[in-house]
Amino acid sequence: MSITARSMGLKLSTKATLLGTSIMWQLLLALQALASPVATTTASTVNLGYAQYQGSVDTATNITSFLGIRYAAPPLGALRWAAPQPPSTASGVQQAITEPNACYQALVGNSSTNPFESTSMKKRAVSQSEDCLFLNVYTPGSEVVATPAGGLPVVVWIHGGGYIEGAASTFNGADLIKESNYGVVTVLVQYRLGLFGFLSGEAVKQGGALNAGILDQNYALQWVQAYISNFGGDPTKVTIWGESAGAGSVIQHLVAHGGNTQPPLFSAAMTSSTFLPPQYNYNDRIPEMLYSEVVNGTNCTSSSDTLSCLRAADVSTLQTLNYNINIDGFFGTFVFVAVVDGTFIVERPTVTINRGRLNGNYLLAITNSHEGNIFVDQSTTLDVADYVKTLFPTFGPAQVAGAVAMYQNQGSNVNQANLVMGDSIFVCPTYYLLLAFGERAWKGEFAIPAGLHGSDIAYYFTSYQNGPAYNNSQFITAFSNSFMAMAMSNTPDDRYAPGDITPSWRPWQQGLEEMMFNETSAGVPDVYTFKTDMNVLERCAYWRNVSVYSAQ
Repeated sequence: MSITARSMGLKLSTKATLLGTSIMWQLLLALQALASPVATTTASTVNLGYAQYQGSVDTATNITSFLGIRYAAPPLGALRWAAPQPPSTASGVQQAITEPNACYQALVGNSSTNPFESTSMKKRAVSQSEDCLFLNVYTPGSEVVATPAGGLPVVVWIHGGGYIEGAASTFNGADLIKESNYGVVTVLVQYRLGLFGFLSGEAVKQGGALNAGILDQNYALQWVQAYISNFGGDPTKVTIWGESAGAGSVIQHLVAHGGNTQPPLFSAAMTSSTFLPPQYNYNDRIPEMLYSEVVNGTNCTSSSDTLSCLRAADVSTLQTLNYNINIDGFFGTFVFVAVVDGTFIVERPTVTINRGRLNGNYLLAITNSHEGNIFVDQSTTLDVADYVKTLFPTFGPAQVAGAVAMYQNQGSNVNQANLVMGDSIFVCPTYYLLLAFGERAWKGEFAIPAGLHGSDIAYYFTSYQNGPAYNNSQFITAFSNSFMAMAMSNTPDDRYAPGDITPSWRPWQQGLEEMMFNETSAGVPDVYTFKTDMNVLERCAYWRNVSVYSAQ
């Protein structure tokens, strides 16, 4: 039995802007390889016990980078679909001056029909590797001073990409250091993606590790606790931050172990465009069917131990499957995503969130004004009922009817689909978190036209792609400083930089107040407080009430 487009039910990005930036991401890597090197000098060496790393200093910015630090053993052979393991001891000094291998990448779904009817096995030349469990560390200044006590706040960035694409090399952690007035240490984390990081099913539960990509991130957070003081960072002042699937990853760490990870791995969390697609139990129908699809594609069906057979499979065969299964997914969807594994993620995220007990003490949450648009075929003729059934295959007639009632007066079919996607997967999960954190949470909205998903990234990673389209220094300062203030002071309301035009910013539950980041028609920064739209909250109450059916 094949998985129909309707039964796949996930849904996420399409053509350009981060989550669906597969092709742009590949071009970026190529351009980075051709780019002229910046003026650098040798940095001091950091001894981590298992290895010594020597980074480089950008003499123009006076920021030191350590690129490609191995935080876990290569997940090869028997370690495929296994929990991350400690890296081996390396002799000599390792030069941390080049970007690490990216994890194997895949493309967003682009099919309007059954994603598993295609028999083609497209293959592409890739510059990725299974040996990809690395992280990049950036520190202010030309000398790295270990700080056994105290140190600078630490920002750990988890990249987005729908859990199937993305890499540390796409971002420059020095951007955040400059925006913080050299007040933070930044860490950019890579993790296993797609089929390699998110293969599920009973066989993986019994013989390996579910949510391997999320466990990689968790292992990297443990690495930060153990080693960041060697780079001048304070392990008691760690903020985790991600965009899209990176923000979805932040949710996984907030709810990990039922919201009670011990010892704590971070003190604050920031979500940019929270991503919470259906998160099925690891042995539900769809994860098991995906596992069967991989087994069939590797000729492992006759094996008495299919997982061992998959571990012995050639990586190019697996990557071809990874590519095809994802690109043949329903338009805009990401097929391999996190599941409820019963150990690290013990229940559906909304259940843990609703309990109000989460890891971390503070939350800054930002959404974009038009989150759903790039994940919807803008020429779709699906009515809202068909669209909802496609997105949430476990909905019954009553849940579909409820959604139709919420959106049927919201314009065209396309506009209704845009809102369904934006609300259910991005916006409403953000409000669930805000409710759980109470007085310790702040909410903002990025609306620089057209306010699409991913268009905010260049306003904090200012060297990302071609930089911010609205290149206004006042706006960039106001927007980016909010994140860095949160990381340094546990509130975005700290005006630490001169020229910050952001008004006083109260926690969200104090009057449902949010901060708008926009521009006027005359091109002047427009940053102001506003009240949350009650219509949005009403729609979110619906999605929250049916979360058991949406598998969120």
